[in-house]
Amino acid sequence: MARIKGVDIPNDKHICISLTYIYGIGRSLGKQICEAVGINPATKTKDLSQDDLIKIRDEINKHLTEGDLRREVSMNIKTKMEINSYEGTRHKKGLPVRGQRTNRNARTRKGKGKVVANKKKV
Repeated sequence: MARIKGVDIPNDKHICISLTYIYGIGRSLGKQICEAVGINPATKTKDLSQDDLIKIRDEINKHLTEGDLRREVSMNIKTKMEINSYEGTRHKKGLPVRGQRTNRNARTRKGKGKVVANKKKV
């Protein structure tokens, strides 16, 4: 298994797909990295040489990924919470941030349903 940015990259997948295991790299950025290095995106990870992996590592270091990106995102959220913006208050309350409905869905953000005592159907 190849290791890039502290993440184990799967051997049996195309390199452009296996790069998506790194936080901050999606399919389009994976393809851009492969083109910049000069590697066919359909090449399996196990078929790459050490030189190719070094080139890929150098290209990935030009982008914001993994720990640095996670830190920046969490700092942005904390800043929004501190200045009491709309998004920040939604983050504090644990509600959906981007305008979704909450009266019937949003279980991912709100958690399991709360039981209301003494509520009978008439």
